[in-house]
Amino acid sequence: MTRDQLDQTLLRAHEACDGATLANLYAHAADHSPNTGEQAFFLTQAYIFALEAGDPTAQTLETRLRLLGRV
Repeated sequence: MTRDQLDQTLLRAHEACDGATLANLYAHAADHSPNTGEQAFFLTQAYIFALEAGDPTAQTLETRLRLLGRV
């Protein structure tokens, strides 16, 4: 998925208030981020949306943030 495609898909998920999809998309963005700061930003967004959606991936996202020293 290109960055433009990801951006468009994120916008659609925001419009639909689809927290589980947003968590997944932000985690995907973090996986493909060029630097730690951007990766941490995307992981934080993924974590928040996962928590709000009751998504079990929230724990994994929290662990990833801890490994980056962000929690």
